[in-house]
Amino acid sequence: MPDRRSRHEVSPPTDRESPVGAPVVRGDESVTGAHAEEAVRFDPDDPSSLESAAEHVARFAAADASDDHLFVLTGAAACAALVRGVGSYKLAAERASAAGGSEVTVSFIRKWARVHDLPRSVRRQVARGEIAPTAAKHVARLSGESRLLLAFAILDGELTVREVRDVVGAVDDGQELAAALAEVDVALGRVELDLPPELYRDLRREAALSDAEPSAVVAAALATYFE
Repeated sequence: MPDRRSRHEVSPPTDRESPVGAPVVRGDESVTGAHAEEAVRFDPDDPSSLESAAEHVARFAAADASDDHLFVLTGAAACAALVRGVGSYKLAAERASAAGGSEVTVSFIRKWARVHDLPRSVRRQVARGEIAPTAAKHVARLSGESRLLLAFAILDGELTVREVRDVVGAVDDGQELAAALAEVDVALGRVELDLPPELYRDLRREAALSDAEPSAVVAAALATYFE
């Protein structure tokens, strides 16, 4: 029997669905513009590509480029592909260290490989510069739907990297995400909308006639839209 649940009742992807190392977002011209042509694919099953990944990880680890979001996403892809290709974080760190001549730690490779594992909806925001790569690194520490909720709270609550780190730390300590966000003055689910005057008029009119808050009218309309 087919699944007849509406889209908002079915959890969206919270992990990467596309192949490891593939420049799905980095190679999307609508996201990265002319930089899309420069996107590098790392194939964990190709020895020469794996060697390229090891060299890139070494450069990535040695560079101070955490604000260069495309460089970071490429580095994250190289980390993930290297791990997949050699079979472990430890071996990946050893391979990258040998390629660059200086130590690359297991923790470095693990945290950026997890960024590569984030769902596309989050990686697109990192590629656009809307979510800082260092904030994405903390988002990637979470699992499941909390990843999406925190990433979108960053956009709507304008959270700093430090605040994101604190929220993730609180969740790791057992606190609910909504409560952790409240401690940095962000209400989970709150979003500000700019509407055309005609839609604003109709929204307010419907809310008044229904004795409902505008947010309830919007929520009902979106629930129907996402079915």
